[in-house]
Amino acid sequence: MVNFSGCTVSKESDRKAYLILEDGTVFEGTSFGADSSAAGEVVFNTGMVGYPEAFTDPSYRGQILVLTYPLIGNYGVPGNESENGILKFFESDKIQIHGLIVSNYINEYSHWNARRSLSDWMQENKVPGIQGIDTRALTKKLREKGTMLGKIIIGEINKDLGFDDPNKRNLVSEVSIKEPVSYEKGRKRVVLVDCGTKNNIIRAFLKRGITVVRVPWNYDFSGGCYDGIIISNGPGDPKMCKETIKNLRKVLVGNCPILGICLGNQILALAAGAETYKLKYGHRGQNQPCVKNGTKRCYITSQNHGYAVNADSLPEDWEEWFYNNNDKTNEGIRHKTKPFFGVQFHPEASPGPDDTEFLFELFIKEIS
Repeated sequence: MVNFSGCTVSKESDRKAYLILEDGTVFEGTSFGADSSAAGEVVFNTGMVGYPEAFTDPSYRGQILVLTYPLIGNYGVPGNESENGILKFFESDKIQIHGLIVSNYINEYSHWNARRSLSDWMQENKVPGIQGIDTRALTKKLREKGTMLGKIIIGEINKDLGFDDPNKRNLVSEVSIKEPVSYEKGRKRVVLVDCGTKNNIIRAFLKRGITVVRVPWNYDFSGGCYDGIIISNGPGDPKMCKETIKNLRKVLVGNCPILGICLGNQILALAAGAETYKLKYGHRGQNQPCVKNGTKRCYITSQNHGYAVNADSLPEDWEEWFYNNNDKTNEGIRHKTKPFFGVQFHPEASPGPDDTEFLFELFIKEIS
């Protein structure tokens, strides 16, 4: 079968596969990727491209990802080349999602940088996928009812596999590094607290001549000699990061510049004394509109998170910096007098857009 792109839609497997939601809804399709079942939180992403980067984003840990765009797999998957000690084309060292749901999977890929098919890559990482699903109907359900638990069953539908809520465990501890790693590039040094960091955060500072010292999520960085502190993105409930919050509170009494990204924005807010909450279905994709508070300037951003800061709970010496123009939820905070700020979106966006990379320049200006 050939679709409108001219690519051949995969007929790799005719084996039945099912997505079962916690409310009993069943979606039937055929399998690709790993021949195994999986369970997790079902979320959707509206991005048109960038599946190699999205799949390896640690913020997707424990989730079954629904991609709404119909042409998935058409440009294959790049190789495992490294640069500056990290993989060049991925955001971590493995696929983080637990499963994939698509409308059409395309096995016959075409791209100058491709080394393998998406299905082969998923098999290597033991991640199952289902094609032939009405992703529009599924996404509509998730938008109306909110994020739901689900499970992928390959073969017989009555397999004994329970639902799994990843938010009940500390996902950050699963994706963070275990020992500090230094990426030497320049005289200025920033500590990157790895709560599930994307590699592109490291790339962004290295290309600007900044040395990055990457430390585990529970590392006590409060007594270190750094020019600045970055709290990275990551998966799950920020309240699980008790050690990170405790260590960050120690440095908030000083003036060392701090940048929080995504989960890091939420951790910064909790350390300051504010509150966070779970969103109905989260913000995921490369097209989230964020407005700088007090202006009409809107930025198109890349995002991947299921929790948000309650801006009304911010202490008096903090203020909302950005908000989401769709649902008006918080997209960034900053201290009124000290060099502390965080954003809910990804200035290092990989895949793009890169409209908000200027935030790295603001942070570097503070540490210079």
